[in-house]
Amino acid sequence: MPVRWDIFCKVIDNYGDIGVSWRLARQLAAEHNVDVRLWLDDLAAFCRICPQGDPRLKVQYHCGVAIHHWTVNWLAVDAADVVIEAFACDLPPNYIVAMTESAQPPLWLNLEYLSAEGWVEGCHGLPSLQGNGLAKYFFFPGFSAKTGGLLREAGLVQRRQVFQGSPIAKAEFLRGIGVEPLADCRLISLFSYENTRISTWLDVLAVAQDVSHVLVPEGRVIPDLANYLGEVGLRTGRVYRRGALQIQVLPFLSQDDYDRLLWACDFNIVRGEDSFVRAQWAARPFIWHIYPQEDDAHLPKLEAFLQRYSQGLAADLSAAMTDCWRRWNQGADCADGWQYLFGASLALTGHAAVWCAAQEAVENLADSLVQFHQNWL
Repeated sequence: MPVRWDIFCKVIDNYGDIGVSWRLARQLAAEHNVDVRLWLDDLAAFCRICPQGDPRLKVQYHCGVAIHHWTVNWLAVDAADVVIEAFACDLPPNYIVAMTESAQPPLWLNLEYLSAEGWVEGCHGLPSLQGNGLAKYFFFPGFSAKTGGLLREAGLVQRRQVFQGSPIAKAEFLRGIGVEPLADCRLISLFSYENTRISTWLDVLAVAQDVSHVLVPEGRVIPDLANYLGEVGLRTGRVYRRGALQIQVLPFLSQDDYDRLLWACDFNIVRGEDSFVRAQWAARPFIWHIYPQEDDAHLPKLEAFLQRYSQGLAADLSAAMTDCWRRWNQGADCADGWQYLFGASLALTGHAAVWCAAQEAVENLADSLVQFHQNWL
């Protein structure tokens, strides 16, 4: 009998948390022959990344996963063998009761946020004894073998390599989402949080010698782009031009198509956690717009990743990249350093490929979770 897994997710960051949970659920079902129920409190957000979904259904099945609407009026169900609360969301109280009443108490995992901070390795896999007698284990994704690794489906890197090695595949994909780039232009994807100083970066692109075509999936940065262009709103599909800069808002993409967008671009700006990880598998230079927290609690996490990711880069290039990342995340003037980065695109792309290969050598998150359960039994 297949092992039963329940994954609970509350949508906070639009598509980051639900993106991670959906990718994980799909991979567990596809690669590990387990029964997966994914409990979501926001089906509308789910249906954006899974166009086959229906926000009206209480239960639906996609890619071998049972998607359940997690409502306020929770109906009691039997607990699964493995229970994951994604990003420290609180489980329904009567589900916890069902866990305590199970003949074999389930493995209870708190799937934490991704971080490169050093303390993560020491806390990964540690139990926390609860008042009801159950133990909840902390499970940390990460960038070393002492963590749970990153989400990576079987064959992902190989599929990306085939795509990037085929100009025809790239052109057909872009045409399919309504993009007709000029020959030899720089393709940049932009999926970030609000940035009131983004105009300083766009001005650099507008006066550059080379044309930049910025592709913008629907998201929170679009009002800032509209302000820059002097438009009331930006129309999906239309190309807006200012000097050497072209800006185009894309229709909302499925997860698989978003992966291909990252693969197709020369430079990616990503946000949160899900797109952050996918940018690394794209093996292209990128900037991470980390989820902003009160009192700048997110900035040490940014610095921890920068310190790890920049290893192996020439000192001047590491400094330029680090400065651009910091400026973007602190809402500072983004103009400085960009021409330098674009001029070093070959070195940055090579570095991104080396980083991707190093992360591929680390066990992926889904496999790590399954192995942790097997060791726990």
